[in-house]
Amino acid sequence: MSRKKEKILIKKPWQIDGIRKSSQLAAATLLEVEKHIKPGISTEYINTIASEYINDNNGKCACLGYRNFPKEICTSINDVVCHGIPSKEMLKDGDIINVDVTTIVDGFFGDTSKTFLVGDVSAKARELVEVTDKCLHLGIEQVKPGNTFDLIAQAITSHAVKLGYGVVFDFVGHGTGIRFHEPPQIYHYYDEELFTGTQPTMKPGMIFTIEPMINIGYPESVILEDGWTATTADGSLSAQFEHTVLVTKTGNEILTKI
Repeated sequence: MSRKKEKILIKKPWQIDGIRKSSQLAAATLLEVEKHIKPGISTEYINTIASEYINDNNGKCACLGYRNFPKEICTSINDVVCHGIPSKEMLKDGDIINVDVTTIVDGFFGDTSKTFLVGDVSAKARELVEVTDKCLHLGIEQVKPGNTFDLIAQAITSHAVKLGYGVVFDFVGHGTGIRFHEPPQIYHYYDEELFTGTQPTMKPGMIFTIEPMINIGYPESVILEDGWTATTADGSLSAQFEHTVLVTKTGNEILTKI
């Protein structure tokens, strides 16, 4: 399977400023959400906190209505890999939960997510979260002008696999900023067949998400009947972290970092 050639948008300075503003709101929303994460609250409540914060700060929630997604954010608990739908489900002591927020401010998009620990979490769950966060930052370290995108996948896969974790291959990062999803696709799992042929190189002004999903068990996932919620095929725990990243002249800027 060869990597499809795609036109990757180079953002203009004024567009970068707008995307940075939206990304900062997305990041601030996660900080606001974190204040409320504890056993006994519902994912619907988390959705309300996030959506009210975004709206109060002159933003919009990009997920609501996107391909008929019914809520403003995604909330993915324990074995849910991604795209969990907020509901009346209550957080329990020992859970881990990923909250994924995408904002629109003045027409520009910012996308980020974080996995939170709920109460007293097991050592294996805590380690999974730490490894996943490390994978994200190892991937970001590869973002600089002239580098090829496969280096992101190589860095993430090398770290996770040597520790015995599975790297989800069913979902990818993506270009973003002017549209919710743009070229290129950002793979987190490295497979030589994905990267055959000439590879595009990173150039200043490119903006994309890196969002590794790491499983304690096998990397396979399944989609539930709601058409959105993806869970691990073996029921093992899964964690995810995500940043929106800009390629600069000298390296990178994490736009969703506060």
